[in-house]
Amino acid sequence: MALKLSEMYGMDVFTDSGKFLGTAQDFIIDVEKGEVVRILLDELPASKEKALEVIKEKSVLYKNVKSVEDVIVVTKSKE
Repeated sequence: MALKLSEMYGMDVFTDSGKFLGTAQDFIIDVEKGEVVRILLDELPASKEKALEVIKEKSVLYKNVKSVEDVIVVTKSKE
């Protein structure tokens, strides 16, 4: 069963070891490839500098998603 991206908004995000990372606030999508790149755990600010900080500090790579059910489970890797 496929899951719509819109259903993932507001889901809690945990590492595979059980650490709570935050809540899925937004997503970064590579439009050319048609794939999700990152899950943002904070809203993306309008300021470019603050937006880059959120992407670096408060997001996870979508390729690290292990499962999506009631919560999103990701592997914690050094990016």
